[in-house]
Amino acid sequence: MIGSTISWLLNLYWYFILARILISWFPDVNDTAIGRFIIRVTEPYLAPFRRFIPAVRLGSVYLDLSVIVAIFAFYFIENGLLWIVESILQLFGLS
Repeated sequence: MIGSTISWLLNLYWYFILARILISWFPDVNDTAIGRFIIRVTEPYLAPFRRFIPAVRLGSVYLDLSVIVAIFAFYFIENGLLWIVESILQLFGLS
């Protein structure tokens, strides 16, 4: 039960990250209550990636590649965290 709850929360956060990518394509959405909420929830995770991976300039537009790296990192973090939780639960006989 604990493992499935953590998995559900991680999946929910994954959808917030995807929503953040989508609203970046529509700048007017950033000013809505939902847009501000999604930005506030995802920025703590995405900001460190932006700090180390600068946006690439394509003419007059910038392409943020840090989000792609953040998505790959999230996949590995999610799998690692779920493995750790399942191992701890098995260790204590709770799974």
